[in-house]
Amino acid sequence: MGEKKIMLGNAAIARGCYEAGVKVSAAYPGTPSTEISENMVQYKGDIYSEWSPNEKVATEVAIGASFAGVRSIVSMKHVGVNVASDPLFTAAYTGVNGGMVLVAADDPGMYSSQNEQDSRLVARTAMIPVVEPSDSQEAKDFTKYAFELSEKYDTPVMLRTTTRLSHSQGVVELCDRQEIPDKPYERNIKKYVMMPGNAIPRHVFVEQRLKDMAADGADMPINRVEMRDKSVGVITSGIPYQYVREAMPNASVLKLGMVNPLPRKMIEDFCAQVDKVYVIEELEPHIETQVRSWGIDAVGKELLTVQGEYSANMLREKLLGEKVETVEAAQVPARPPILCPGCPHRSVFSVLSELKIHAAGDIGCYTLGAVAPLSVIDTTVCMGSSISTLHGMEKAKGKDYIKNWVAVIGDSTFLHTGVNSLMNMVYNQSTGTVIILDNSTTGMTGHQQNPTTGKNLRGEPAGKVDLEALCRALGFNRVRVVDPYDLAAVETAVTEELAAKEPSIIISRRPCVMIKGTVHKPAIAINQDACKGCKACMQIGCPAISFKDKKAHIDPTLCIGCEVCKQMCRFDAIGM
Repeated sequence: MGEKKIMLGNAAIARGCYEAGVKVSAAYPGTPSTEISENMVQYKGDIYSEWSPNEKVATEVAIGASFAGVRSIVSMKHVGVNVASDPLFTAAYTGVNGGMVLVAADDPGMYSSQNEQDSRLVARTAMIPVVEPSDSQEAKDFTKYAFELSEKYDTPVMLRTTTRLSHSQGVVELCDRQEIPDKPYERNIKKYVMMPGNAIPRHVFVEQRLKDMAADGADMPINRVEMRDKSVGVITSGIPYQYVREAMPNASVLKLGMVNPLPRKMIEDFCAQVDKVYVIEELEPHIETQVRSWGIDAVGKELLTVQGEYSANMLREKLLGEKVETVEAAQVPARPPILCPGCPHRSVFSVLSELKIHAAGDIGCYTLGAVAPLSVIDTTVCMGSSISTLHGMEKAKGKDYIKNWVAVIGDSTFLHTGVNSLMNMVYNQSTGTVIILDNSTTGMTGHQQNPTTGKNLRGEPAGKVDLEALCRALGFNRVRVVDPYDLAAVETAVTEELAAKEPSIIISRRPCVMIKGTVHKPAIAINQDACKGCKACMQIGCPAISFKDKKAHIDPTLCIGCEVCKQMCRFDAIGM
């Protein structure tokens, strides 16, 4: 028996990569997948790992490594799969040389996401297989098995996880690293160059590959039948398997580890042995729809929801008709998401709010600028969308329409998918103003490095993008940098750039206050005698400031001494 450790699901995936002999890992941080790469760093002697600017680039890095003959992995959250879909769909046709796995971390319940899409459906459209673990041990084991499938069937493989698996812990038995010899690269234009004449026969290959995998599914160790009481049979996979075993311990279960393509004969044989069939899967009826199309009378989404996470109690109630007695949760005050004390984004938003400026927003901490009392962000669609959204508004309604609008985007998000949008503004003659909120980190996912920070995933010195030079190179004549803690400077910059007759960039530069090692000023206080209770300082929504007994108060344990509130006080009541 090998050493056993309690491991996060994401850490177990990283361990699986190490044991499988992976040599290249690429990713863009995104909850709930981020910790895969953060744990990969501990194997840096064996695995090269990087933060790529976006998921498309990361996927192409993994494809290149695979073509070169080594095992590679690319990791992302579910919306990142959308960004990666261009190379992924074609990689399904080219196939692999060294094994290649794409981790897609879905987020049922949308704990940190803007939608609740099901990556299994993307994989089905891309015509690539999907394996889905149900605990940390399987997260490691299925990762290793995915590379075997990839090389056996000449295909990229999607390892699908969910937030519950990614961020829960379980016991994992460790094994030694398997040293996989590099496969020689052989020039093969018909396989690797996807022009129409080559792609047409590769499509035939892909379709046959799926048929072969479906036929072989019954013999795959990740698919298994647990026959118990034959009056009830459950088809399930992933985390829902745990709920089924808890709520229905006597039920017969077909646990699918490969959820695309489905092992049809195995499923049909299982269903023939039980009286009633349930399909338990979170999000879309991916399995259920196919099973029902084969003429099998299966029960699923008519009883269960397509939204959010499942639970054992939900199954007891919906499937067994049992009323589950639970203790009502304690009532605590609502705690809406809010920017941290001293966050440099807050001061920018406070100025925009004061000037009654609307903002096309983006994905990041600064999305919280939509929340009261700041209430500045009007739109948020996807990574990099703010700039293109503002451009579209101008082209729809004219220059005057956007005279009180800006686009706001973070430094990491800007390099993710904002650069092309900025290029488009100049190329197609927009006049809008873009504010790049440069806080020197990828803050929304826990302070990862990005191409503006000067360090890579491993913490080593790395090439650093000069945002000002980049913006000028794209064709912007008006580029200025401001300190967001200087409210007057921010107001001047916003007012002047919105009045300009050409497109402009404001770079708001101040490191995130939560970056490890950041030195803060001493907390400031409010002179209660001088305070008039006007609540002007409350308008920025800083959690360090409260209002009681008709006076404002600053919590010294939260205040980082940014002095933004001091600049807002008309009565000089705030100081050291």
